[in-house]
Amino acid sequence: MELFEVMRTTFAAREFTDEHVPDEVLYDVIENARFAPSGGNRQGNRVIVVRDVKTREALGKLAEPAAKRYAAQRAAGENPWNSVDPTKVTDEVIAATNAPSQMVSSYRGANVVLVFVVDLKVVASMDQYLDRVGVISGASIYPFVWNVLLGIRQAGFGGTITTAAVPGEKEIQAMLNIPPHFAVAAVVPVGKPVKQLTKLKRRPVEEIAVLEQFDGLPLAKDAASLT
Repeated sequence: MELFEVMRTTFAAREFTDEHVPDEVLYDVIENARFAPSGGNRQGNRVIVVRDVKTREALGKLAEPAAKRYAAQRAAGENPWNSVDPTKVTDEVIAATNAPSQMVSSYRGANVVLVFVVDLKVVASMDQYLDRVGVISGASIYPFVWNVLLGIRQAGFGGTITTAAVPGEKEIQAMLNIPPHFAVAAVVPVGKPVKQLTKLKRRPVEEIAVLEQFDGLPLAKDAASLT
């Protein structure tokens, strides 16, 4: 499959058949994905391949509280889990909300779950002193995660980046024997999608790429059209 086709058709797969994902496929995918960049080329990325059903079920259980909050905030018209606007949804409402099945069931339904972690001792967190939630550390792990998903798509399988279980990081660390200085960045269910999507909806380039300033003119394929 041509690179741009893989990029345009790698969708968030959450429903899977019972087809096995061979270790050889995972090995080949990770063999190529490991060339993703990381800060200072320090390569603090690790991935844990989880096939055990009970462990996958436990990961799904850990995702439930975050999924309930996500659903409650959406129902209230909020952008769930954003770090700028405080939620107006009460703990009582969150507790009474059902966790969306698609946010937790994929862990059990997948043939394998990949848990991605990053060593915070080697990550250059350039934004650690800013008065906002940190995002820069992700630059040393998410390119690797996405490379894996592109490779999985290329191999005819699918998956999706999930983070609902991450609030239970301490429990995940204990469950998988992860050292405390390794942050859990993503939990990725992988399998053969029930349906393989080939057309995804995204905002056009003109809405996300601008020239010179945040409020600048949109990037156009024909630059002459802007002069």
